[in-house]
Amino acid sequence: MRPDVVGAAGARIPWRPSRYVLGALVVLTALALVATWASEMPALATWPLSLLVVVHGVRSLRLEAARPAFELVVRADGAAFVDGQRVESLQVAWRGPLAFAGWQDRQGRSQRCAWWPDTLPSKRRRELRLAAPSGPSTDGGTSVAP
Repeated sequence: MRPDVVGAAGARIPWRPSRYVLGALVVLTALALVATWASEMPALATWPLSLLVVVHGVRSLRLEAARPAFELVVRADGAAFVDGQRVESLQVAWRGPLAFAGWQDRQGRSQRCAWWPDTLPSKRRRELRLAAPSGPSTDGGTSVAP
């Protein structure tokens, strides 16, 4: 079976850099610049530190914006592919509307990504939730409550 063929229980989920993350990086850079100037540090130290803050913020923004888009395919049989390459140990975690995925590529390197609400609409979020391998079960553990 080809990886581009997705069964009824499978999912094809695109990933791209989030505008929310890019906006947050801009805001954090501006706040760091304001904090530098509000710190009552001598001007001789404030100017170079301000330049460093701006350079680091712009670099972080460019790196995040330049991350290449890809497509995660999870077939009904549990096989996962990223841009047509099979991946191992796919794990998906959820924190509210955010979805986090981690896997190992063919070279054994760990890869990660996060889908924010602007990059993963609710329909795709449901598809990913249904197609992703289920995590470790919490059944059978001891309860804190008596």
